Amino acid sequence: MLRDGVAYFSSLKPVLLWTDALVFMLVAVIAAFAVYARGKEYLRAPWRKVFASRGGMVAAVVIAVYAAVALLDSVHFREPLENKGAEGETFYTVEVISLLDLALGPLRDQVEKTYSAPFATHLYAKETVELPDGSSARIFPRLQYGGAHLEDPLRDKAGDILYRSLSGAGAGLLWWVVLSGVFVWGMARRAGEPFRATLRKVLSGETAIPWHAMLYTAGFFLVLTGMIASLAGYYHIFGTDKVGQDVLYQAIKSVRTALVIGTLTTLVMLPFALLFGLMAGYLRGWVDDLIQYLYTTLNSIPGILLIASAILMLQVYIDTHPDLFETDAARADMRLLFLCIILGVTSWTGLCRLLRGETMKMRAAEFVQAASAFGVRHSRIMSRHLLPNVMHIVLITVVLDFSGLVLAEAVLSYVGVGVDPSMNSWGNMINGARLEMARDPMVWWSLLAAFVFMFVLVLAANLFSDAVRDAFDPRTHSK
Repeated sequence: MLRDGVAYFSSLKPVLLWTDALVFMLVAVIAAFAVYARGKEYLRAPWRKVFASRGGMVAAVVIAVYAAVALLDSVHFREPLENKGAEGETFYTVEVISLLDLALGPLRDQVEKTYSAPFATHLYAKETVELPDGSSARIFPRLQYGGAHLEDPLRDKAGDILYRSLSGAGAGLLWWVVLSGVFVWGMARRAGEPFRATLRKVLSGETAIPWHAMLYTAGFFLVLTGMIASLAGYYHIFGTDKVGQDVLYQAIKSVRTALVIGTLTTLVMLPFALLFGLMAGYLRGWVDDLIQYLYTTLNSIPGILLIASAILMLQVYIDTHPDLFETDAARADMRLLFLCIILGVTSWTGLCRLLRGETMKMRAAEFVQAASAFGVRHSRIMSRHLLPNVMHIVLITVVLDFSGLVLAEAVLSYVGVGVDPSMNSWGNMINGARLEMARDPMVWWSLLAAFVFMFVLVLAANLFSDAVRDAFDPRTHSK
């Protein structure tokens, strides 16, 4: 079996999308910053306060789970076709899939005819079906996959769901116990303490970092993952949509879109905000007037109209140059990247204002005046003296804006100027569900799934941003 797996992966054709490259570049930047911050006490001190926050660390675990899903969904490839060319060359499918698609195989492949409710065994709408005796009747037909293993769904479904939920939860709990034990053993070995003593400290919350809260949160996700893995092959946990696709699969696949919008937009926004904010506050004069005029003019343009016009122009370019994009995924990815760029270009003004005001206040500080008196270049003063002293504002603003950008994607996709309609996103799910809310009976599960996944991510981001703000804001240190 191992040999078959190696042969399968070696036959795949890797596909590197633009957003994939930027996502892994961002991971590398974060890792490099972590290594750099370890040697700087002025950076380590506030981060220790973040790590000591119980709510912040619980939120960090939740965000880490979402990030792991997004990274799995950022490794793309195309599968080979069975038929080879005349000279033995290999052809590949036009569909681009990811490692997450392989992990969610049952959710991706088990497609029904149309709507079905969560944990349903029959379609949501009646159809005319020919009976064995030759007559026809309008009934709710059985699903092809959901509950297909049950002989009598009315009698066996509740017990089967309970059994599979408990068995999946037990498997997840076992994995949590094993992984937690290995983690605590590693801590005990590093500290040179007995395993029981370290375990007692962790469980009682006596450690500097609230490992117990983080382990409990990880345990919850492992138990939940075990339950989903046990049920997903036999039921549609969140039902199916109009074309029979599993709604849970769509919600999980939308995680990457939300995180890409929230993180890559920040990469576009930061250079503008940092450069213009520091220049306006330090250089003053006509430079300050020009930058103020620039962001005031930009703020005067309705953001939704600017984004809509840019996206529509890009869509026209994509439609008139189809030869530039080898697959549908490449076209959708280009639209996602362009949306990040537009959001970044239109959202740097708020942080620029904050940095301008803080820089103007610090310009009169003695260390800045001394550097200027010694003839230090303006660029060096801004990069070596001003920039490190405003980074707390940058970090707080970036973390606080993340949840707003995630919600912005949902709103933009809802009005039709967000990501490509073929791309999985919570905004597209909400947009597709809005027309179904008025039908009778109402189709509500697509909206619920998008809401639950978005709510958990935004709540975790807000809790983590509160911990970062409390740790980095100088005003909280004097209280």
